[in-house]
Amino acid sequence: MKRVLTGYRPTGRLHLGHMVGNLQNMLDLQSKYECHFFVADWHALTTDYADTTKLIDFSYEMVLDWLAFGLDPEKSVIYRQSDVPEVAELALYLGMLTPLAWLERNPTYKEQLVELKNREITTYGFLGYPVLQAADILIVHGDLVPVGEDQLPHLELSREIARRFNSLYGDYLTEPQAILSKGKRMPGTDGRKMSKSYNNAIFLTDEPDEIYRKVQKMVTDPARVRRSDPGHPDVCSVFAVHGIFTAHELKKVETECREAVIGCTDCKKLLAASISEALADFRGRRLDLSERPELAEEVLQDGAGRARRIAAETLGEVRARMHICRTK
Repeated sequence: MKRVLTGYRPTGRLHLGHMVGNLQNMLDLQSKYECHFFVADWHALTTDYADTTKLIDFSYEMVLDWLAFGLDPEKSVIYRQSDVPEVAELALYLGMLTPLAWLERNPTYKEQLVELKNREITTYGFLGYPVLQAADILIVHGDLVPVGEDQLPHLELSREIARRFNSLYGDYLTEPQAILSKGKRMPGTDGRKMSKSYNNAIFLTDEPDEIYRKVQKMVTDPARVRRSDPGHPDVCSVFAVHGIFTAHELKKVETECREAVIGCTDCKKLLAASISEALADFRGRRLDLSERPELAEEVLQDGAGRARRIAAETLGEVRARMHICRTK
């Protein structure tokens, strides 16, 4: 059975973008592959190193969100990155052979420098995070990595690092392949891609009143000034989200918008109700799990033990091939 690996940074609560981007994909994959899902707390430090006071709490909250959504620790290996120290050692070795130019051309690195101007992220850790990402994948010999199209350059860098290691020290590390996410791009309340960093997210744990409040702030058709003006759904981010959560009535919403049968306020009210309904079962399960706060740590420790058995074997072979130790 092929092995899948993916993870999230614990920088805050999970939102709708996570749900349609990768979380649903993770749920589907765990029934088809041997899955490793990890809490990327070291990766969180690349942008949030200045305040780490909530890092542990965010990690626990993420695990409980995963469990409430349906990820099963009996079927999948769920662990915290920092509980597998072998990853850091492998990242050190891979960093020795990764050219600086490979890291500087990373499109996400350039994008984040622009988007996160309020943070000092011109750091060694932020520039080098693709090396750590490669170590995450390669240490467990991940065959498949779920990614969106915008993340393909990241995975290709991991593949390049694996190829370079294999060319220098013999064919050993697995070159990971992409599983393209079927999820659609989720616009945030300001029209940009939904992100915790941009403060434009609707969270999975938001109550219906909060969802309604956030949806009311969403960007709509800028050309529709008056209620009687016909709308243009193809340029409206609210309609884009309707395509995910109100798919059964999408044609009706489109027609009524174009013909000015409904206004933007009514359209947003319908969307908020659709989102709230879609999250109702999750919220109920999540509430039940919140009464068992110790469960997250139990799941993480069990998963770390399983992940470390694979990681230790990989690292032993890497050390031997690089002549860091005398014997395998």
